[in-house]
Amino acid sequence: MYRFSFFLLGFIVIGVFCIPFIYTVSPYDLNPEKILLAPSLEHIMGTDRLGRDLFARILNGGQTSLIIGFLSAAIASFIGLIVGISAGYFRGNYDKTITVIIDLFLTFPTFFLLLALVSYMEASITILIIVLFITGWMTMARMIRSESFAIAQKPFIKILSLANMSKRKIILKYFTPLLAPIFLISFTFGVGGAILAESGLSFLGLGVNPPQISWGSLLSEGKEVIEISWWMSFFPGFFIFLITFSLMQMADFFQQKVNNKELY
Repeated sequence: MYRFSFFLLGFIVIGVFCIPFIYTVSPYDLNPEKILLAPSLEHIMGTDRLGRDLFARILNGGQTSLIIGFLSAAIASFIGLIVGISAGYFRGNYDKTITVIIDLFLTFPTFFLLLALVSYMEASITILIIVLFITGWMTMARMIRSESFAIAQKPFIKILSLANMSKRKIILKYFTPLLAPIFLISFTFGVGGAILAESGLSFLGLGVNPPQISWGSLLSEGKEVIEISWWMSFFPGFFIFLITFSLMQMADFFQQKVNNKELY
């Protein structure tokens, strides 16, 4: 299953960014004569309420959703990695402060925290990336902190410390490689979570603003005419499902490898 997930994820990501060079139909061109057409050979995923080609809009919206998902998850994961390693290695007051901050963030339901942050600023791709990584680094930091505690107790780490090796070198050369599998698992989950969060915000009208498109905004447009044009909601929702399903399968595969200690 994981091989299929790898293939599916790669196919969708490559297709979303490469197919527009071949399928040159504009996602913004209006055509009053082709309003809400069902999928056909001419429009393989149908058209929307303004006669725009839905397949072209899904490709364009997929670029936005994937950029937001991968960038926000990458930044959140790196922040969580740095904070978690620092807390687990230095411990003491630094660790206590970090733990309080993490617990404070985790006290609030993440999605409601997202809603609160987005409601005070005009949403855009950049703003959504910032908001999503601000609300997404805590889980990674907590996981890395726990693993860092265990690594810091290993004999070879204590020997390196007694040998006066610089703390920076110990962290970069010994901690980071051992924590790479955990980082990869958290990053994979983070991408899926960020895409779902962006889709949820856009569905509620708090995501990207027109003329920008995302899979969530396409879902939001389709909900108003779902009874007469099922394709407007089905196809963007289907792509969100495929991406998150693939990412979750990959994360489960990495988790299984870590549990079996095959990645260490």
